[in-house]
Amino acid sequence: MFRRDTPAEAEFRMEVRTWLEANLPAALRGRTTRPPPSELMPWYHTLSRKGWIAPHWPRQYGGMGATLNEQIVMTEELARVGAPHLPVQGLNHIGPILMEFASDAQKAQHLPPIVEGSVIWCQGYSEPGAGSDLASLSTRATLEGDHFVIKGHKIWTTWAHHSDWMFALVRTDPQAQPRHAGISFLLIDMHSPGITVRPIKTIAGDDEFSEVFFDDVIVPAGNLIGKLHDGWRIANALLGHERLGTSNPQFALMALERIRTMARASGIMADPAFQDRLAAAAINVTVLTALFSHAVELTNSAQSPGPESSIIKIFASELLQALGELAVEAAGGHAPADGPIATDFGEVDVATAFLQARRVTIYGGSSEIQRNVVARRVLNLPN
Repeated sequence: MFRRDTPAEAEFRMEVRTWLEANLPAALRGRTTRPPPSELMPWYHTLSRKGWIAPHWPRQYGGMGATLNEQIVMTEELARVGAPHLPVQGLNHIGPILMEFASDAQKAQHLPPIVEGSVIWCQGYSEPGAGSDLASLSTRATLEGDHFVIKGHKIWTTWAHHSDWMFALVRTDPQAQPRHAGISFLLIDMHSPGITVRPIKTIAGDDEFSEVFFDDVIVPAGNLIGKLHDGWRIANALLGHERLGTSNPQFALMALERIRTMARASGIMADPAFQDRLAAAAINVTVLTALFSHAVELTNSAQSPGPESSIIKIFASELLQALGELAVEAAGGHAPADGPIATDFGEVDVATAFLQARRVTIYGGSSEIQRNVVARRVLNLPN
C-alpha cells in the first residue's frame, strides 16, 4: 500500500474485509483461472445485491459511487481474500461507454442488466487479419432500411461462448479513406440467428477466448451507438477504459502473495538475493497501485484515460509476467507441476499463472502497439 487509511477508510476496510470473509465461498478463493459462469455468476449476484459490483459507477446508474480511496480499498481487500476475476466487459468496458455515448433508451435497456448480472458481454474487436492493426477490420455491416446485415469473423473474443451481448466494431463504409473513417460501433445480441461461436483452448488450459462467425446476422439499426461511421472515436474511448481495467493491481497483488507463500514453503525466502528481487517486485506493485489510483482519479473526474492509459497497460502487463517468473524461481523444481502445489502455507498454482501471464502483453493491444501510442500520441515523437 502506498497510502494510509483515514479513520473512516479504515472502518470501511474492516467492513469490506469482514463481509468478504463471510460471503466469498472458499471454492472461489485463489483461483488462477476464471471460474465458469455456473460457479462465478452467483458470486457476481452476491456482490450486486450488496451494492458493491460497480464501485466506480455513479449511483444514478446503479453503481456504488465510491470515492477513489474506497475503490482502492476494495481492490486491495479483494486481492487479499483471493477473489476470482469477474467478467468485466460489461462493468469496465461497455458500461462506461454507454454512459458517455448511448441514448437514454439504450442506457435504460443495457445498464441495469450489467449491474444485476443477468447478461454477460463480450467485445468484438480483433479479427484474423485485424488484431493490432484494428483499422483494417473487414467484418461488414450493411444498412438495409431499419436494420444492419452483418457478415464476418471475430477472434480472441473473451467469454464469447458465455455471452449474451457483444459490442463490436464493424465496417459500414468499405470505401472510406482513411480506413478507420468507415467503422461503426454496434451492439449485437449473441442469440441472434446466424452467429456461430467456437471456443479456443489456451496454453494455460482454459477456454477464455473464442472465435465468432457472423453469417448474415440481422441487427436493428437502433443498436448503433453514436453516429454511423463514427465507431473509431468511440472505440478509442473504450480502449482507454479497457487498458485501465486490465491494469487493475488486484492481480499483481495476488501474484505477489503467491510468491511469498511459495518462497516460505521452498525456503528460498532466506536467500538475501531472492529477498532483494522480492523487495523490488513489491515496490513495483506499489508503483502500479499508485499509477492505477491516479488513472482512476482522472476517470472519476470525467477525464478520459486517453492515450496515457497505454503507459499503465505496458507497466502492469510486463510486471505481471515478471511476477510469474519470480514465482517460478520461488518454486524451484516444483514449478512445472500440473496443478496447484501443496505447501504447509496453502496451495499455490505456479505454472498456470505463469502461462496465463504470457498473453497479457498481447490482449488489449500488444506492448509494441502501446509503445507506438505513447511515442506518437503522448510524447509527440516523429514517425
